[in-house]
Amino acid sequence: MTTIAFIGLGHMGLPMARNLLKAGFALRVFDLVQSTVDSLAIEGATAAASAAEAVAGAEVVVSMLPASRHVEGLYLGNSSLMAQIAPGSLVLECSTIAPESARKVHAAASARGVAMLDAPVSGGTAGAAAGTLTFMVGGQAETLERARPVLSAMGKNLFHAGPDGAGQVAKVCNNQLLAVQMIGTAEALALGVANGLDAATLAEIMRQSSGGNWVLEKYNPWPGVMENAPASKGYSGGFMSQLMAKDLGLAQEAAQLTASSTPMGALALQLYRLLLKQGHGELDFSAVQKLFVE
Repeated sequence: MTTIAFIGLGHMGLPMARNLLKAGFALRVFDLVQSTVDSLAIEGATAAASAAEAVAGAEVVVSMLPASRHVEGLYLGNSSLMAQIAPGSLVLECSTIAPESARKVHAAASARGVAMLDAPVSGGTAGAAAGTLTFMVGGQAETLERARPVLSAMGKNLFHAGPDGAGQVAKVCNNQLLAVQMIGTAEALALGVANGLDAATLAEIMRQSSGGNWVLEKYNPWPGVMENAPASKGYSGGFMSQLMAKDLGLAQEAAQLTASSTPMGALALQLYRLLLKQGHGELDFSAVQKLFVE
């Protein structure tokens, strides 16, 4: 039985780890929040007191952390977890981080004789729970084939985006587009309601028309239109606005490196930063609707 070390049991990491347990993998888990570690231990995982303890003897290491600094601190910092991972092991770094940060960790892995993929995900907490995530993978194609059984236990779509760091590039492009879609949809809904339309009716008209998009299909930002969307639950759960702002910042960093023109992405970042300044950073990113109705 393959032994997997899973580090980072947040909103996304916890359900991902649960799906690995369900798939029959032997799982060692570590997180700074002890209660999440304890909950998985009850379900059959082995609790680790540290990241180093989690990776000792593990054949696969999966990490799901908030930002680049956390990933670099874990693998490349003073404790240098990479130096404690056995050569020949496989690292799946699933956080959304800067492409350059991912490449640094790839280089450290290669120097250690460890295979690695940067494999950020899309699909949100619902996809993580259902095991239907999309993985955008950077690294060698043969490493992806080796990792496929593990990734397939957590998701249903595996895309090889290209070499080291390519998964992160694909992720920031995707999230920039998602943010722009969300903002445009929220703005249009607010305009329609202000002019006397019913939000649900307008949403369905646009969904079935040329303005149709993923937000209208799956994640409507207007409260009450979709029963299970975060907007109908006080914008709780889902993907926090502060994380969307982080990802938009990563997209702008990538644009700076290549002198790319991304005016919509830049505007989206400023609007999400405004949302954060209003105290809504921990709400789902669909709470950007508040900018147009308050």
